[in-house]
Amino acid sequence: MKIVAKSLFILFAVFGAAGLGHAQTSKAKTAPAPSPADAAPAANPGWVARCTSASRDAPLECAMEQTAVLSKTGQLVVLVNIRIPGDTRAPVALIQLPLGLNLPMGARLQVDEGKTVDVPVQTCEARGCYINTPVGADILAALKSGKQLKVSFQNLSKETITIPMPLADFATVYEKIK
Repeated sequence: MKIVAKSLFILFAVFGAAGLGHAQTSKAKTAPAPSPADAAPAANPGWVARCTSASRDAPLECAMEQTAVLSKTGQLVVLVNIRIPGDTRAPVALIQLPLGLNLPMGARLQVDEGKTVDVPVQTCEARGCYINTPVGADILAALKSGKQLKVSFQNLSKETITIPMPLADFATVYEKIK
């Protein structure tokens, strides 16, 4: 079953990236984190939802994601994937950031002007660096009612890069996957 959220072309361009639980190949170039001046994303399709199952008898696992890529190069800057595991039904976020990060700083998440949440980067590989974290009830409520998720990180020059991710259709898409 594949559910696709309606398109909302505001800030970022569409990019097919790997979701949790299944392998996909990435067409984006892997390059170091952009400088703040380079972090000008293109149009965004909004949140996209997908549900899959390993077999007919396996539980259905659903996820939603949104990406931000650089319009000039196609480089993935941020991917936010929120999945609902079939066994626990508790939301988990996977965030992919580009290579070339100041790793000790991790990343910072903020919905609108609310409190910031610092999250550590767990691992990096050829396609980027990853954060895997549970989504608490307070954060989920903020995402559902918010207008914008800001994902901030530092590049190797210790310049802070903040990428805005629109939340206009987040609540609608989340309702489809929960």
